[in-house]
Amino acid sequence: MAVDIVTFGCRLNAFEAEVIRSKAEAAGLSDTIVINSCAVTNEAVAQARQSIRKLKRERPEARIVVTGCAAQTQAAMFADMAEVDRVVGNDDKMRGAAWRETRHAFDLGASEKIAVSDIMGVKEMAPHLVDGYASGLPRVFVQVQNGCDHRCTFCIIPFGRGNSRSVPMGAVVEQVRTLVERGHAEIVLTGVDLTSYGADLPGAPRLGRLTKQILRHVPELKRLRISSIDSIEADDDLLDAIAEDARLMPHLHLSLQSGDDMILKRMKRRHSRQDAIGFCEQVRRLRPDVVFGADIIAGFPTETEDMFSRSLDLVDECGLTFLHVFPYSPRPGTPAARMPQVAGPVIKERAKRLRAVGEAALQQRLQAEIGTMREVLIESEGQGRTEHYLPVAIAGERVGSIVPRLIAGVDGERLTT
Repeated sequence: MAVDIVTFGCRLNAFEAEVIRSKAEAAGLSDTIVINSCAVTNEAVAQARQSIRKLKRERPEARIVVTGCAAQTQAAMFADMAEVDRVVGNDDKMRGAAWRETRHAFDLGASEKIAVSDIMGVKEMAPHLVDGYASGLPRVFVQVQNGCDHRCTFCIIPFGRGNSRSVPMGAVVEQVRTLVERGHAEIVLTGVDLTSYGADLPGAPRLGRLTKQILRHVPELKRLRISSIDSIEADDDLLDAIAEDARLMPHLHLSLQSGDDMILKRMKRRHSRQDAIGFCEQVRRLRPDVVFGADIIAGFPTETEDMFSRSLDLVDECGLTFLHVFPYSPRPGTPAARMPQVAGPVIKERAKRLRAVGEAALQQRLQAEIGTMREVLIESEGQGRTEHYLPVAIAGERVGSIVPRLIAGVDGERLTT
């Protein structure tokens, strides 16, 4: 049997899963399950552990390898699980040598499980062009950056991903060109801290310059989308591209985390509430139809009801449409884990309220789409997405095509034509 990948967490993990598959299969591994884990919350780690136990019951003969952010930060915990045969580090997983060593260890029956190198020692990033993307797949990801130099008090990810490092611009442009030639209509630029792109490269190019280079040098590209960004780091070239090129999709996902200035300071974020509101207002002046999503944490340590209410209000003040709500969970070794904690039931209740506000905002946007003409990228049989990443129920069109449609109504959380 082939190598099966079970992925948790972010879009970057989803991209890296395809690299892992190609490297592991090239190394000759078979009947192997790779758990590509996430460490962003305690729940994500628990889900990985549950999945490992379940998969071992279902496929007792298969080898189980754990990698990803949780494997990097909690290698010993996974190695102590009887179901786990190998733990591979988060940078190591992208290198063929790690998978060849894994097969060698399996062949020899080696007892040492942990193959995790020092992620903080990684200084460069090689480009990875995924060959496993099926031709014509509508939307594909290109990893342009990894790691993070910031140390938000709640976040364990820098210790799972290492410091920020970038793929050179020329390599990114070539990857995009190759993927477009293969028939992919939409490219999504992805990374851990995308707006820190280029600081480690000669000349320190910014994300905006990279975006402009892609749009200029790959004119056949139909759609370019940017994944989550830190608004305080958005540069002038990026704003110019948003304003000037319709191929850059009017949809930005922002790492906001809270609407209260004191909580933002305790999180060690670099923006204020007004910075977030001002950024959204600025982008709307440049691109009036832009849609914003955001990550917001509910129940961060010391958060009072008044502080939380400012996060609720931020949804309206920034005009957010897509909300990713994270109930706070303390990650071992982070400063926030040592702060006075909010009670668990309170965190759960606040997350529920925040999700309800987010759902109402999404419904409002869906209703506002009725009567508009949108370009719909057909993702699968019966499903497409607009330029704003809004889902559309649509049938009878070729997967991978982009078709103009008049939005006629709303069915649940999907638009209809």
